[in-house]
Amino acid sequence: MITRPSDIDLQVDRFTPEVLLSAPRRGSAVPDSSGKLAVYTVSTYSFESHQKTSEIRVINISNGRSTLVTNEKKTSEPNWLEDASELLWLKEGMNGATELVVGSVEEVGSTYVAGVVPGSISNVKLKPLSPGRIAIAVTGKAQPNGTLYNEEKEPKIYTTARLYDRTMVRHWDEYVTPQTNAIWYGELEKSNGKWNLGSLTNALKETGLESPIPTFGGKDDFDISSSGLVFVAKDPVLNPAFNTKCNFYYVPIRDFSHGPASQPQRLELEVLQGAASSPVLSPDGKSAAFLQMEQNGYESDKNRIVHIPVIASMQQAGGSSRDAQALALNVDGHEWDRSPSSVTFSPDGTMLLLVVEDKGDDVLFKIDLIVDSNEPERHPQGLTGAGAVSDVQPLKIGSNEVFVSSTSLVDNSIYAIVDPTQSSDPQIVSSNSKDGLSFGLSSEQVSEVWFQGAGDYQVHALVVKPSNFSEDQKYPLAYMIHGGPQGAWTRSWSTRWNPAVFAEQGYVVICPNPTGSTGYSQTFVDAITGSWGGLPYEDLVKGFEYIKETLPYVDTDRAVALGASYGGYMMNWIQGHPLGRVFKALVCHDGVFSMTDQLSSDEQYFPNHDLKGPYWDTKETWQKWDPSRFTGNWSTPMLVIHNALDYRLPISEGLAMFNVLQERGIESRFLTFSDENHWVLKEENSLVWHTVVLNWINKFVGLPPYKDVDPVDPVGREAVGEQFVKMR
Repeated sequence: MITRPSDIDLQVDRFTPEVLLSAPRRGSAVPDSSGKLAVYTVSTYSFESHQKTSEIRVINISNGRSTLVTNEKKTSEPNWLEDASELLWLKEGMNGATELVVGSVEEVGSTYVAGVVPGSISNVKLKPLSPGRIAIAVTGKAQPNGTLYNEEKEPKIYTTARLYDRTMVRHWDEYVTPQTNAIWYGELEKSNGKWNLGSLTNALKETGLESPIPTFGGKDDFDISSSGLVFVAKDPVLNPAFNTKCNFYYVPIRDFSHGPASQPQRLELEVLQGAASSPVLSPDGKSAAFLQMEQNGYESDKNRIVHIPVIASMQQAGGSSRDAQALALNVDGHEWDRSPSSVTFSPDGTMLLLVVEDKGDDVLFKIDLIVDSNEPERHPQGLTGAGAVSDVQPLKIGSNEVFVSSTSLVDNSIYAIVDPTQSSDPQIVSSNSKDGLSFGLSSEQVSEVWFQGAGDYQVHALVVKPSNFSEDQKYPLAYMIHGGPQGAWTRSWSTRWNPAVFAEQGYVVICPNPTGSTGYSQTFVDAITGSWGGLPYEDLVKGFEYIKETLPYVDTDRAVALGASYGGYMMNWIQGHPLGRVFKALVCHDGVFSMTDQLSSDEQYFPNHDLKGPYWDTKETWQKWDPSRFTGNWSTPMLVIHNALDYRLPISEGLAMFNVLQERGIESRFLTFSDENHWVLKEENSLVWHTVVLNWINKFVGLPPYKDVDPVDPVGREAVGEQFVKMR
């Protein structure tokens, strides 16, 4: 067996887009029941072969060395079976089917197929029932009649027509179809030394429910125990284009091998009418928890933690549960103002573990479920520090320790052990890039500043400096504005907007979190409502003034600004206002140009909330914050990027920007990808994106081009990555 200490076998002098995009990407790791090994996936893209390779590997938790299990193509989602030496994973089969493969971590290559599902499935969850029996739940598209959908077996259709009687028509990057997401359950049984999959039952058949919730729902939208299933789904009565309301459901299952089970029981909580997420069952399956917002139509409302001490009471009460409660959390005598993004039980079930955005970090917190009668208040306690926790798993049977997967601004994968019962620092098991060393990066490059905002509050910003930074030099500024707008820059890794890539070009990168940003307080988040170009813009002006006055190593006479989505909106707003004149160039990626064009977006509840009502009722607010009103002031060179499959902000927005820039004679370029959505995800496309963006901003601040890409004639073509076409 060949082992290795890290999945990144390189040492570079300079962190470039090629390094970023070709570096091995590890998934979250899941320990076996003994806590000795953890399984994970890793994918690597090669710009030489133009191919991606994927591997399933196990890491020795005691020494951090990893071993290959399989690198067979089209495999994914490894899960431990009851024997710590056996794994179950998925493999794409013939004719659209999915194979469930069992393999050994001790005998690499020793595999067999435990079952074949006649369609595409994902999001595997397993739960032991008894020796030789394991409950399994997966997700897959279902036909309107409840059967599993297989695109390859669908009859040929001779028209491309689509007919809709209600919105939404498109969602994120695809058209809505009659097929819906569903959760399927069944049983794996061991016979004659081999595991075999029985039949799968659609738990949502004839319910009108869809889970996981499109577009980004997955494993975090459902959970199983040995006696049932819990999940969240959009309210089937309400139109999802105008509403965020979700419900929590419980399905008791007496026998996973034979369906159907009981109909899903819905939990009734009148005070919580918003989006719901992260349903989990306790280790013994008797309790449940999930997150839910209070307001319908507000996707960035505060998540409340709902705890159901006895999940079986829902079945007995026909869907209600008298003991279900939204937990009250307090800090220093005040209600806790943070919004958790996920919740899970501690291994012993006495605590809830929360991942919470907190002042630029995604922190693991704990809260005790058992409280002292003399002090009934619950106080959240942070367990991790700087960085971004992405996943939490039990370490081993009989222990309350958990295995945590996370990232930072200089490391794309960190595995650590955390003991929720202790106040000690996390124990690092593996740092994929050796704390950035493999990338030529260092945590010393990352710092933070706070500055006075537009009101009586401080605004936080992350700062990333070049690896060769010297206090004696002055560096151009890259002012990067995040999307959302209810989002934030955190100390997390990204292959799309990675501050270190820009810093290594020679910039001081400053990433402010102005009004509307998450992780500071719900009041701060809510303050952007009805003020898109108001308080956030004023905060950014204050931030630029602070940088100019207090950071002598930043050359604000050589400044550029970049933003995507709401950050792209802000580029257009800045372009039409005085702040736009302090920048040498702007980059607008998939941004808002005209507020009224948001009427063509997919999720209409979003502008309806943020602009305080539908267009015909609050036209003044929609128009007040419309960047297109100020195009007469535009004069700063701008790169516009907008993709064809972006149905959140349709490509007409980017085309309108470019038309205005061109007609006004402002130096500008337009970059588009026909096969990308709101994000640029494909590696070759992303390399083009980075090349065009870096060449554009470097040109205006006096830095050398990232690559020597010469202008081409009106019908010319030049290769960068796959294909880069510029027309002028």
